[in-house]
Amino acid sequence: MDYERVEQLVRELLIQIGEDPEREGLIRTPHRIAMALDYLTSGYRADINKLINNAIFTQETNNMVIARDIELYSLCEHHMLPFFGRCHIGYIPKGNVFGISKLARMVDMYARRLQIQERLTEQIAHSIMDSCAAEGVGVIIEAQHLCMMMRGVEKQNSMMTTSSVLGSFHNTHATRSEFLTLIAKPRPHTAY
Repeated sequence: MDYERVEQLVRELLIQIGEDPEREGLIRTPHRIAMALDYLTSGYRADINKLINNAIFTQETNNMVIARDIELYSLCEHHMLPFFGRCHIGYIPKGNVFGISKLARMVDMYARRLQIQERLTEQIAHSIMDSCAAEGVGVIIEAQHLCMMMRGVEKQNSMMTTSSVLGSFHNTHATRSEFLTLIAKPRPHTAY
């Protein structure tokens, strides 16, 4: 990213909205925004193979693996306002399992792009399916969108839920039901 160019554009934006980029509180704002945008869009520069880093391990199991309540933060591509929530992932391995942190890293990689929630859900599901040749994958994202909460219709309690089910999660009702039941269990109040 060209930090100097982004900083110039932010200065111009501040002027266009009626602000003085030289006032005390805004002098470093263009730099801070450039740094924030670099981080918040780092998913464009990530490589799935480097992210996984060979952390796929042989394990002869065909039982469901679930990681739930993975927090996510993204920017909507329509207004560049944040949306945030949690992602639940389930997959049935076919001889290979992920190092568990890799699932959270995949969520971050795709969330750190300009997104719509529907595409984000699909990208995560397909990435898991393709990376470990899973028998099936289920991904559900529940998120709140500031573009709906602080502008437009201003619905403060709105929550959007999207799902992507592939392989056995799509083809087998029992598998899909098991996934939905397991992610709905009460959440613990403390970490162990």
